[in-house]
Amino acid sequence: MSAPSGEDLGSLRSQIDALDRDLVANLNRRAEVARRIGAAKATQGGAIFVPHREQEVFRKLEGLNTGPLPDHSLRAIWREVMSASFALERPLTICHFGQPGAFTHAAARLKFGASVSYTSVEGIATVFQEVEKGHADYGVVPIENSTDGSITDTIDAFLASNLRIINELHLRVRHHLMSRSPRQAIKRVYSRHTVFGQCRSWLAANMPGVELVELVSTTKAAERATEEDGAAALGSSDAATAFGLPILASDIQDNSNNITRFVVIAPPERAAEPTGNDKTSIAFGVQDRPGALYDCLVPFHRAGINLGRIESRPSRRRAWEYLFFIDLSGHQRDPAVSEALAELAKGTSSLEVLGSYPKADRPLND
Repeated sequence: MSAPSGEDLGSLRSQIDALDRDLVANLNRRAEVARRIGAAKATQGGAIFVPHREQEVFRKLEGLNTGPLPDHSLRAIWREVMSASFALERPLTICHFGQPGAFTHAAARLKFGASVSYTSVEGIATVFQEVEKGHADYGVVPIENSTDGSITDTIDAFLASNLRIINELHLRVRHHLMSRSPRQAIKRVYSRHTVFGQCRSWLAANMPGVELVELVSTTKAAERATEEDGAAALGSSDAATAFGLPILASDIQDNSNNITRFVVIAPPERAAEPTGNDKTSIAFGVQDRPGALYDCLVPFHRAGINLGRIESRPSRRRAWEYLFFIDLSGHQRDPAVSEALAELAKGTSSLEVLGSYPKADRPLND
């Protein structure tokens, strides 16, 4: 086959070889600087993963990029470059909810790359505990799904922890029905309760009368489906591969734009600095009285601060007290946000800033 425009294929490959030599040399020079940065951080006590610095690097890369590589490809390459740099600075351990093959594992790997260590646990609260005890440097947990709403286990874990959100990441989620049994022989389906919620209409239309059994994770569901005749699981294609389960039906989520939002958790001293494109999550308590929520929202309206997710639940600490969870645009150190939070605190029984962090602008797997 002839080379495009009559160019000699051997000559083009020689150019690739020369560029590869330069790339390897430059990557190793970069790695040596990263190693020195790690030594400086060890002396000064700085964090290895710095969310606002990551955001700054990506912004600069996109400004330098003139193609033909698209920005998202450049980001994916640089995530692995930065992952290798983390490992050179100091070995990192990331604790995540669910076994390898679970969606949280996929999100963590896409965020932190292949050069760091991962540990998996079967409970969201356990992720918090592992980070609090210093057994892991950072944790990754799901907090919200675009179809099924908030992950209550994560919200509850924040109320019992001093860990904070330092970053968020989005993952486009696709669910599959997997089983060793033929579809017509399936009598029960295993999965996590949030997944059943995201596939509710499909299951009603295609698996009527089949027993739905909730487990702690989609990987546990896949494991169970390998052990029982007539059993199936709902989960990711990674889980199907990990457990050797044939996929019987693909993309069965009710919403084709099904996205789960995950957060990176860490001690407060590793908080992200302002980037100019940030989000802040807060929790506050108010007594049950007419106009209580309205009064709390006025400071944000007055300051022109956009509010995202708003939800409430009983506080479980005092009778007739309710906790509200809100995501708002901006960083807690931005003057307008800082002033609005100070005014909010005057009219609440409790106020916690769960974290200020760079806003995710696209799913990691787009």
